[in-house]
Amino acid sequence: MAELDCRGLACPAPVLRTKDFLETHNPKNVNILVDNVAAAENVSRFLGYKGYEVEVKETDDNFVLSASRKNVQTGKEKIASPSTKSKTEPGGEARKILVIAATDQFGSGDEELGKALMMNFLATLKEMGDELWRLVFVNSGVKLTIEGAKTVNIIKELESQGVGVLVCGTCLTHFELMDKKKVGETTNMLDIVTSMQLADKVINIS
Repeated sequence: MAELDCRGLACPAPVLRTKDFLETHNPKNVNILVDNVAAAENVSRFLGYKGYEVEVKETDDNFVLSASRKNVQTGKEKIASPSTKSKTEPGGEARKILVIAATDQFGSGDEELGKALMMNFLATLKEMGDELWRLVFVNSGVKLTIEGAKTVNIIKELESQGVGVLVCGTCLTHFELMDKKKVGETTNMLDIVTSMQLADKVINIS
């Protein structure tokens, strides 16, 4: 059984180290060690993209990801692959708009007004129609996805319509909110950068 120790590595190093290990050794079975929930979720999801079945075991403050390849890979998978479909305009090419929310309020000045504006902004995003591709929440923007946030149902509705929702795992861990996330996939910086590369247009809210 091959083993890869990714403990002590900051995002997105555990995913990058796993990616390099799989490409170099192509193991049928591998145990990967990480030391935080965000890394466990990100590496597990990446292994799933690569055709592995993953069992996660928590021991003390560490996580052991036991991965077994369930089929032979026949091509190169994309790293950032949340469960969303590409949007295509009738008779045209696919157009993907990525929105990055790096704050839990829209604009600066009055905090209460800023939070109300952010709620209105998210509720209005559906007007983009099929061009809205993914939402990425980083820094204090992750607070829009947690238990008790008035924006959770709005984001869930967008997600149900096929919009990908990515929530920064490092940010959730920093604010000690990992257990309170109610919508979206926990993600890492590699997924975010790849999403920016794939998008036709990136809108930043900070």
